[in-house]
Amino acid sequence: MDQPTDARAAARQSRCGDLSVAIADQIRAAILEGRLIEGERLPSEAELAASFGVSRPTVREALKRLAAQNLIRTRRGAAGGAFVRKLSFDDVRAQMQALTTLALSMNAVDFETACEARFALEAAAVPLAAARHRSEHLARMQAEIARQEDPALSDRAFCASDVAFHVALVEAAGNPVLTFQLASAIEAMQPLMNMITYTQRKRAIITSLHRKLHAAIAIEDRERALDVLDRLARYTLEIGEAIRADRASRRMAKAADGEAG
Repeated sequence: MDQPTDARAAARQSRCGDLSVAIADQIRAAILEGRLIEGERLPSEAELAASFGVSRPTVREALKRLAAQNLIRTRRGAAGGAFVRKLSFDDVRAQMQALTTLALSMNAVDFETACEARFALEAAAVPLAAARHRSEHLARMQAEIARQEDPALSDRAFCASDVAFHVALVEAAGNPVLTFQLASAIEAMQPLMNMITYTQRKRAIITSLHRKLHAAIAIEDRERALDVLDRLARYTLEIGEAIRADRASRRMAKAADGEAG
């Protein structure tokens, strides 16, 4: 007796979910097309339910989806409701970082592919950073280099400083569209790459390359900066290759031990 009831409940829940997605998509399209503008109050849940011919819980679920995408904000009280929210570059950047991290973690992306993409993206920002940087960008990069030279710095903190250094470089390009595209990718990919390389990388080498990259940007030498970035990419790939060879050697040794036993 319970199974048919459970099946019907599951079907209703599925239909409700499908409807909420469709409603959220329609409202999202209205926002993106400018039919709903920043700060505009959406109709009430009851009005939206009547307009779409659905229940209020379905509308509520659609609004939750929109809020999760930072497209609306809700306010309580007599003058409350759901209002169209301006989607900032920082909002998009955070979402892109999270999605990129998930995509890299859940798919078979090899180290070389991620490394190639990560440094190719940053190379697009280097010429602009050399030409447009401000003193604050150089100061941030220098501060991270100083942190990285601290022998007491933990591996986790060194990795975070590594990311911060390269984000500062990308932001020095002075292009907000480029920044949210590239910075989110670096913030997603660099930590994953650091998890692989931290056991064999030499901090002194990385810090030295960072210092040379900072110096090239400071004197607006785009070619030298690109050369240093390329050296950093090649060093990172060398570490990855060394780690892969070491792991293969250990597997062979383990297999040989197993056969001997």
